[in-house]
Amino acid sequence: MAYPSPTARSRKDGPEAGPHVVVLFGATGDLSRRKLLCGLGFLAVSGLVAGLRVVGTSLDYMSDDEFREFVRTSIEAVGARKLTDEQWAVFAPMLSYVPQTAGPKALADKVAAAEADLGPGARRLHYLSVPPRAATACIETLRESQLVKHAGVIMEKPFGQDLESAVALNADIHRTFHENQIFRIDHFLGKEAAQNILAFRFANGLFEPIWSRNFIDHIQIDVPESLGLDERAAFYEPTGAYRDMVVTHLLQVMAFVAMEPPTALESGPISEEKNKVFRSLEPILPSDVVRGQYSGYRQEPGVHPESDTETFIAMRARIDNWRWAGVPFYLRTGKRMAEGMRIISIAFKETPKSMFPAGSGIGGEGPDHLTFDLADETKVSLSFYGKRPGPGMRLQKLSMQFSVRETDHADEVLEAYERLILDAMRGDHTLFTTADGIESLWDRSMPLLDNPPPVKMYAPGTWGPNAIHQLVAPHAWRLPFERSSRGA
Repeated sequence: MAYPSPTARSRKDGPEAGPHVVVLFGATGDLSRRKLLCGLGFLAVSGLVAGLRVVGTSLDYMSDDEFREFVRTSIEAVGARKLTDEQWAVFAPMLSYVPQTAGPKALADKVAAAEADLGPGARRLHYLSVPPRAATACIETLRESQLVKHAGVIMEKPFGQDLESAVALNADIHRTFHENQIFRIDHFLGKEAAQNILAFRFANGLFEPIWSRNFIDHIQIDVPESLGLDERAAFYEPTGAYRDMVVTHLLQVMAFVAMEPPTALESGPISEEKNKVFRSLEPILPSDVVRGQYSGYRQEPGVHPESDTETFIAMRARIDNWRWAGVPFYLRTGKRMAEGMRIISIAFKETPKSMFPAGSGIGGEGPDHLTFDLADETKVSLSFYGKRPGPGMRLQKLSMQFSVRETDHADEVLEAYERLILDAMRGDHTLFTTADGIESLWDRSMPLLDNPPPVKMYAPGTWGPNAIHQLVAPHAWRLPFERSSRGA
């Protein structure tokens, strides 16, 4: 998919970001190749940023020209969007590179040269696309390079491994950067459908009055993945599905679903309401969790032959506040599952059925659902019972669906990383996690982390261990479902 021309882009998403020098740590890594370089390429030609320079740095040795060739090859091979020759001619001069082994002064000199190109008023945005264990060293380099002023720093997950390490990591970062300079990224919240949750809830009188325990029976957040380790055993073995996905993704999405109305659609009030959800989250008990591991995981390269790392997790979470008392939140994610999907499903309470004759069909296909599909197609759908055409009173499940692709603004959709990088440039923390929020989640997670239940094996290509059905009973998992009848 090629980029539209700058004049074709809408700027209704917010004000133009000021000129920025982006220092990209881990510039030759997998995330950079797949997402970040093409996202920065988009920002370079979109007209959404007043000026841009990208300084790549990693352990690899490259010249500026070699880095430019690496960037172009990466975008062409795996980038979500492609650059035309004309657009590449715009982006290429914005790229430069310095090996991390060259030291802090070499990095500072490279950034100074980029800032001189942009002129007065240029700000810095440091993207730490590195493993968590390397983040502290990158922060130290930035401090020694004196690149902290007029700067923001984007940090990749996970943000610690438990409460103790999260507190220590935050304290370490705060010795160099203020909290308002730190952007802890969750690409799930950069997706259009995730933000549509706020629009559906707070802009529509149809949904907000029924968004509570009085009308909602249960909620599912389901993110199965069909992929396996993808040569990431060194990261995954000490991390596992809970640390990798639940704390940093699924519980963040849950906060958007469960939060109270903020006083304003601004980063401060929204962050505070999300943090209230985290503080209201009841401790995650081992009895409310099913841990799984796909058969063959222990034979993967780099995996311990007796590994207890979970590649799958399903859990029941509860929020102890007035709005959600008694409403279970079911979260599930895992590797090597039947299908890769990203679904939020709101199940409404069923109505009394006594007025409908036996055999009418009501109740046979489950409760009504409002479903947010967080995949790139960005769909929202509502399923409900309606009368089947013909004689008699036969009911069937119907669906209304909205897709961004069907609107006049489909070409304005930003990729998740594009939006989040742009928000960080604007200083907008709405879609990012705070230190208080992440520490609250680790605190609630400690009962599980201190006493994890044993992993249960499941076959690759399935929906997880059989124990997940007892966990969700008397309900049923929304996935798998028939799209035609269940409206997802």
